Amino acid sequence: MFQGSMVALATPMTATGDLDKSALEALVGFHLDAGTDAIVAMGTTAESATFSHEEHRAAVKMIIALVAGKIPVIAGTGSNSTVEALELTKAAKEDGADAVLLVTPYYNKPPQEGLFQHHKLIAEKVAIPQLLYNVPGRTSVDMLPETVERLSDISNIVAIKEATGDLDRAKEIIKRCGDRIDVISGDDGTAMELILAGGKGDISVTANVAPALMHQMCKAALAGDRKAAEEINNKLIPLHTKLFVEANPIPVKWLMHKMGYGSNTMRLPLVPLSEEFYPEVTAAAAAAGIEI
Repeated sequence: MFQGSMVALATPMTATGDLDKSALEALVGFHLDAGTDAIVAMGTTAESATFSHEEHRAAVKMIIALVAGKIPVIAGTGSNSTVEALELTKAAKEDGADAVLLVTPYYNKPPQEGLFQHHKLIAEKVAIPQLLYNVPGRTSVDMLPETVERLSDISNIVAIKEATGDLDRAKEIIKRCGDRIDVISGDDGTAMELILAGGKGDISVTANVAPALMHQMCKAALAGDRKAAEEINNKLIPLHTKLFVEANPIPVKWLMHKMGYGSNTMRLPLVPLSEEFYPEVTAAAAAAGIEI
């Protein structure tokens, strides 16, 4: 249902930390022109944890309006409160999102049965396509393949963003679930290999700044053209690495700012990129042909 390069859109902000609406409009246009296959609006890369519900909903609605149906918009609606995640998911459906992305409940450390019941309830309550999101390095909870398999029997749970970077894990989910659920990478560094192994795409941080190359790489990998995919991915590997020299989205927000999309402003507790990393991120951008 969703495939290719799906940008985990970072939020351009003004110097005061508000949503920069003009920069967001330009950023969405940048992605539409570059061939980005879908936009994830207000996911975790968007600093959604620091947005009020009203701000969150307003940003999603604006992105949906700007995209105007040209590509899918997937709204981030996850929370470590099932009630809150349910409210955000209902709002996303009402506002016209094509799907929602639900990160596993962080910090609480629910057992596998808790994860299953959390996602089952939201899927049953809101008739919208839903993507699971497993990123244990950030949440301290790991959704195991057997739980994904159980959830794959729910018709509107259509995909999982698997961000462990463990290709064996992704291959196991593909084997267990077959065509009942799509496996999408959430780790840029291993995305090409996952797609070549049967994954459907990549929800990408790198795509924020190199959307055309990410689209081309994913397209080649989906076509099974390893040579072409590798040629493109080799240009992106430095970005895949250096965009994580500090916690995401700190480096990508700095690079977006240098490209003209918003200020170099983060909402606390995040702070702007340390100056010591400027040369590394600049060199990675240059390798991908990005001029700043």
